[in-house]
Amino acid sequence: MIIQPKIRGFICTTAHPQGCARHVQEQIAYVKSKVPITRGPQKVLVIGASTGYGLASRITAAFASRASTIGVFFERAPEAKRTATAGWYNTAAFEAAARQEGLYSKSFNGDAFSDDMRRQVCKAIKEDLGQVDCVIYSLASPRRTDPKTGEVYKSVLKPKGKAYTNKSIDFETNSICEVTLETANEEEIRQTIKVMGGEDWQIWIDTLSSEKLLAPQCVTVAYSYIGPDVTTPVYRNGTIGAAKDDLEATALGLDDRMKKLGGRAFVSVNKALVTQSSSAIPFIPLYFVLLMKVMKEKGVHEDCIHQIYRLMNDRLYNSYPLDKIPTDPTGRIRVDDYEMREDVQSEVAKLWEIVSNENLNNIADVKGYNSDFLKLFGFGLNGVDYNADVNPDVPIMGVS
Repeated sequence: MIIQPKIRGFICTTAHPQGCARHVQEQIAYVKSKVPITRGPQKVLVIGASTGYGLASRITAAFASRASTIGVFFERAPEAKRTATAGWYNTAAFEAAARQEGLYSKSFNGDAFSDDMRRQVCKAIKEDLGQVDCVIYSLASPRRTDPKTGEVYKSVLKPKGKAYTNKSIDFETNSICEVTLETANEEEIRQTIKVMGGEDWQIWIDTLSSEKLLAPQCVTVAYSYIGPDVTTPVYRNGTIGAAKDDLEATALGLDDRMKKLGGRAFVSVNKALVTQSSSAIPFIPLYFVLLMKVMKEKGVHEDCIHQIYRLMNDRLYNSYPLDKIPTDPTGRIRVDDYEMREDVQSEVAKLWEIVSNENLNNIADVKGYNSDFLKLFGFGLNGVDYNADVNPDVPIMGVS
């Protein structure tokens, strides 16, 4: 079939297998062009491994540190007249590349929140790796089923206390619009914390620990975001922020436990990027197209793979002993440091005040955003013939 992008709202309902493979190869080529992470992890579990920061983590561990990796994700396989999701094709490309270089890799497709998935992963670690020395937690999901009670929690994106109105961007029309988000109630806050907070990360670490699958000096990292003042009411001071607060509190408790193994637990605060989840958040995409313009002009723009290579090489492994890894006063690793530079933020704030339909394409990188968004689904990659007939039925080698 000839596969073209079909965009509905903030998602693309198709994905291109060859384009996704090319995108993965570009990320692999980047980390292989950098200094190897010689003191890096050797046996890595990535929970949420098929897109964005999770995929970049798996690529960096494997191709910069020669690590064996296990990836967990929930993606849709190809069907007769329907492409697979981008994460499926990303993982197929990663598995093929890893095996070509003789690297151990194993993938699990299913509900990462479930006890059954944890049992399967623990069994594979025990049989194939013995233990893991790095656990990356990078799940992004709108809902979660509690493995103990069966209750289904649903996250919402709302401010707390009062409604919030501000500028946003409508990418269907590439125009500025005004969006109002109504305030969350206590039940919505509770459920968002249950989905996006630290409880599931805690359960994964508890399970791995009880099975004695955490190696001495094991490091575990979950990803978070803070962002600028303009998004604070809906993000850090909203329902998602409440979940992130819970995640960061979980990290502090896990860090005390991991230190007893000689290891550590951290939250890494990463920069704003074009991802499937961030595209769904009002206000963030407008902020990002302005940020993207400013950071590119200053030569400090980064994608997922640049961020994660820098996290692993400059923070977690090569540069510091575990007890000296630099953090902010609340214990978080900050690789959003370029984004949050005063000169960057002051320029973005000025642009936010004046952005309009008349000047949007001049002062914001709308074209770059749209290009990066399409790349998430394998479109717009150089060297791919998008008019060619393509077989969408691409298997993942060894997926369980």
